[in-house]
Amino acid sequence: MPSTHHLVAFAITALVIIVVPGPSVLFIVGRALAVGRREAVLTMLGNTAGAAVMLLAVAFGLGALIAASTIALTIVKLVGAAYLVYLGVHAFRSRKSLAEAMASGVKPGSARRALRQGFLVGLTNAKTAVFFAAVLPQFVDKNAGSATLQILLLGLVFMLIALCSDSLWALAAGTARQWFARSPRRLELVGGTGGLMIIGLGASIAVTGAKD
Repeated sequence: MPSTHHLVAFAITALVIIVVPGPSVLFIVGRALAVGRREAVLTMLGNTAGAAVMLLAVAFGLGALIAASTIALTIVKLVGAAYLVYLGVHAFRSRKSLAEAMASGVKPGSARRALRQGFLVGLTNAKTAVFFAAVLPQFVDKNAGSATLQILLLGLVFMLIALCSDSLWALAAGTARQWFARSPRRLELVGGTGGLMIIGLGASIAVTGAKD
């Protein structure tokens, strides 16, 4: 088990990185603006599950391979970026139907779909992969037992902090959306903005370097 010093130092480092809006935060906010708080929260949960799978991969060696291989990292990054652009285009094209969906009480999407979308984004988040593979191992104490168990524990701390932070983002964005939803034109604007936001995020991920 890592020492208290290592846990506190890691928690502070993770908090600094998490509170700055990154791919996951921007995606969740975009979903909240496009389809509402419920789907944003479900997307967040799916995103956390995807990050958990990534953590397991890092703990058992795959993360180190991704960090060391430019090709592997690029593939992960481009797959995630392409999926974000796809979701953003879909949200933008569906912006005119948001007002009808809200007025009729029809939910924008199923829970399974929202969870799946969030899961894929979390699983292909290159920034999280690099953090898990390159930053997290620096807080492992070689004299404190199994490195794999320590990585899993530190990763759990990271995900708990991220879950709290992402929850606040999702709820805040979902609440702001309700104000816009009072007018069909506002709601259409929200849907288009959310879609464009996700498209821009995907494009920015695609063109950023491995250090991002």
